[in-house]
Amino acid sequence: MLAKEIKPKKCKAPGCGQRFKPAMSTQKVCSIACALAMSKDSKVQKVAARAITKQARQELQERREKLKSKGDHLREAQQAFNAYIRERDRLAGYRCISSGRQLDWNGNAVDAGHYRSTGAAPHLRFDENNCHAQSKHDNRYLSGNVADYRIGLIKRIGLDAVEALERDQSVRRYTIEDLQAIKALYRQKLKDLRRAAA
Repeated sequence: MLAKEIKPKKCKAPGCGQRFKPAMSTQKVCSIACALAMSKDSKVQKVAARAITKQARQELQERREKLKSKGDHLREAQQAFNAYIRERDRLAGYRCISSGRQLDWNGNAVDAGHYRSTGAAPHLRFDENNCHAQSKHDNRYLSGNVADYRIGLIKRIGLDAVEALERDQSVRRYTIEDLQAIKALYRQKLKDLRRAAA
């Protein structure tokens, strides 16, 4: 059986276009120089595509940021703050602030529980003395277990600091810029904690 003759092709390298007789049916370029030129061109195209994709992601992120409501910013700031509180107390080896039981740090059973709730005292939602690691059971199903929380809090920060929290009736209004700054601050504090612990 005779081998099929390969027809001449046009070189696919940028700027060449010369007709050539390929040695194999899969050959796309006429010479090694054209093969190198084509590989460099494809790398340049890939780099350009990645740069465009990165720019598109940044533009999309900026648009999403502009569409966020004040509530969205508040939720993100609260998440960053709560993550810091849990990590602070985990690294310190603290038990549940209200029950005194060992906390399950491996699961999803630890909350950042507020002594004075964010509903009753929204001005204290980002006060580090007002928030401590607490079991989900105590925080969610025992409404914070406030009486035992107070006992644990006095042991941890002292009676004067607890009474100062209880007296604090100040009004605090957070702007979007405030919330963005709080989120950035607590994300950085969390990174610093983890870096120091490593």
